[in-house]
Amino acid sequence: MLSEWLDQALDGRASAPREGRLPGGRFRLLAPGVLELVPDVCAADARAGVLSVGIHGNETAPIELLGAVLARLEAGLLRLGAPLLVMLGNPAAIRRGERFVTTNLNRLFRRDLDEAGDEPDRARALMAEVDAFYGRHGSLSPLHYDLHTAIRDSRFPRFVVEPFGETPTPPAQWRWLAGADIQAVLHQHRHSWTFSHYSKHYHGAAAFTLELGRALPFGANDLAPLAPMGRLLEALVEGRAPAGGDPAGMAFFRAEHELMRRDPDFRLCFPDDTPNFTEFAPGTRLAEDASAGAFDVGETPLSVVFPNADVEIGARAALLVVPSPPPT
Repeated sequence: MLSEWLDQALDGRASAPREGRLPGGRFRLLAPGVLELVPDVCAADARAGVLSVGIHGNETAPIELLGAVLARLEAGLLRLGAPLLVMLGNPAAIRRGERFVTTNLNRLFRRDLDEAGDEPDRARALMAEVDAFYGRHGSLSPLHYDLHTAIRDSRFPRFVVEPFGETPTPPAQWRWLAGADIQAVLHQHRHSWTFSHYSKHYHGAAAFTLELGRALPFGANDLAPLAPMGRLLEALVEGRAPAGGDPAGMAFFRAEHELMRRDPDFRLCFPDDTPNFTEFAPGTRLAEDASAGAFDVGETPLSVVFPNADVEIGARAALLVVPSPPPT
């Protein structure tokens, strides 16, 4: 059932059942790569949860992690207690083992999207499924965990990005993330149109982009460090409160500036393998662009996250962050 759904979504087969029973509820295949789990009875702590993986096709560890959780549910080791929308974001890119096919899917989640192509069409389909899911389960608090891995090493291998939005993050989320061994939190400073931002901006969901280590091919992932995150996902499946931790053990940052690629003649002035959250001292030159000019660090040290000089023209090439106090 669930394992067949994963196989079908990844290899394009159409033989998996479209609906069926699970321990504690039922499943429905809504669209390619989109699965809804509906409990017979919602548990006391149930949320209407969206769990998405594979928005970038080369980020495989979250797919394996979520697959293991679904296998435990199917085997009767878990019992469904909350409605969940499980989504494989970009099956075509996953099959290729590439980040995307034509453009970065995780910059397209906005309702006024007018671009054409495979990824824009997929973004519109995923947004429609999220809208309908939250509409069906409007009595429950909305939640969205969009699971990723980063393309480079990091001072904090497991960190989350909190999207910009007017809806404050419930304090319990920080305890849940700390209990799942998340090491750092990055607060976004403006709209970014990622998938997690979509759920927070349009639906007021508690939403995060979770970076769970480094992007590796299928079969090369070490899932042992992700065991605490797996237990968090299992708690969400069963509709119970996950184990908590102390948020003071996580490092908090806020976005300060974005380095944008404005010209084909753009370069980052540090090595390609620079880890996420590497700090640069005042006066350090970080980027040169034939149109926008050079960018030097000002009086306050800045740390770099998601550096990638090979992005499309007009896209973000790096995010610059500073330490931030933990939420009160």
